[in-house]
Amino acid sequence: MPYDIGPRVRDRGQVAIEYLGFIPVLLLVALAGVQLGLVAYTAQQAGTAARAGARSASLDQDYQGACHNAVSDWLADGTSCSSADLGDSVRVTAEIDIPSLVPGWDFGRAGRTATMPKDH
Repeated sequence: MPYDIGPRVRDRGQVAIEYLGFIPVLLLVALAGVQLGLVAYTAQQAGTAARAGARSASLDQDYQGACHNAVSDWLADGTSCSSADLGDSVRVTAEIDIPSLVPGWDFGRAGRTATMPKDH
């Protein structure tokens, strides 16, 4: 009795086509995960920059330089720091542009503030 291979030949490659349809969804989820990681990393770097800047400002040193040096090189260009004298302490706010993996999308800036007592 001959084998009936008609239906099997037509089904061949169906799973591959289904996977191809699912790849954009997987890529979108992966892209969102990496972007979320970039947002978290930028926020962490802003906190580090604010603490370094506040430490330097409390010692009457260059808080701007300390703030920029505390950030990863690839984030330093989008970093800005400001200082406020609170009398016995100093407050430094650091803000960093959040990098975007998708061109044209703006995720804004991550900002953190640190306050340190002045060294008398």
